[in-house]
Amino acid sequence: MIKVAVTGATGYAGGEVLRLLLSHPEVEVGALTAASTAGSRFGQHQPHLLPLADRIVAETTPETLAGHDVVFLALPHGASGAVAAQLPDDVLVIDCGADHRLESSQDWADYYGGEHAGTWPYGMPELITGSSRQRAALAGARRVAVPGCNVTAVTLGLQPAVAAGLVETTDLVAVLANGYSGAGKSLKTHLLASEGLGAALPYAVGGSHRHIPEIAQNLTKAGAPEVTISFTPTLVPMARGILATATARLAEGIDEAQVRAAYEDAYGDEPFLHLLPEGQWPTTAATLGANTAQIQVAVDERAGRLVTVTAIDNLVKGTAGAAVQSMNLALGLPETTGLTTIGVAP
Repeated sequence: MIKVAVTGATGYAGGEVLRLLLSHPEVEVGALTAASTAGSRFGQHQPHLLPLADRIVAETTPETLAGHDVVFLALPHGASGAVAAQLPDDVLVIDCGADHRLESSQDWADYYGGEHAGTWPYGMPELITGSSRQRAALAGARRVAVPGCNVTAVTLGLQPAVAAGLVETTDLVAVLANGYSGAGKSLKTHLLASEGLGAALPYAVGGSHRHIPEIAQNLTKAGAPEVTISFTPTLVPMARGILATATARLAEGIDEAQVRAAYEDAYGDEPFLHLLPEGQWPTTAATLGANTAQIQVAVDERAGRLVTVTAIDNLVKGTAGAAVQSMNLALGLPETTGLTTIGVAP
């Protein structure tokens, strides 16, 4: 059995990692650690994870994390680097936070601030990287950086068209509907139910969202010579899920048949990515609890634009599912082990 520890276990991302690990046939759940909740009963924070409810949350220390084969870091940005530096090189460390995603230290300074912790192998197995996929870089890895949830939705929506040269990559627009769990458990006024129910609220408007450089990084790997994207997320009254509408100006002479063929070719063999039949549109409800992305494409002939719509569960395919998927690849297990494509609806 693979012994796994989870730091930040009482947060949304940590809890979702544990929900998936409890169904993984090769995993034994070891230490559950946190900061402010250390010393409390785990069931106070994650009552839905009954097999772990009577565990006591430990402090995140090298001694607590010692003896584990895999350590998941579900920590705020800026906190993962210090913890990872205390862990042996032969331990598989999977960072669900932002610290190790970006390749450019300047991008980190511009969007996050502070010192860049370095770059780890990127945990999006389906990312198109020239003639290959990112999963090849994850085999045998001992450090993995999980993508941002919004990044996952936008990248999966656009990358087949970018890789096939079907669109102009300096005229990209993405508008997202986001569930509140993406903001974590922070106690902020605009995240209260009384503020959010019955309301839609944009945030990080005008190019300030921290996921923008990561999207550009991914699409560059997929073949874009240059990337310019207008990115606007919007909080909507649902607990989890992302519905990302991303559009791009079509290259000269590209028609809908070519677009669809490119997406069928890119995603036809991917176990967790589903290009829907023509006329059927993605819904976040169909992806809840599953490590899946539903994708649809259309051509707006009057506007001369490709329109893509992608639905994911931000806590699963957007975070914890990608983390477990990457763990499987790093350890040489079948990529789909412990991960479901079955959603929960209604």
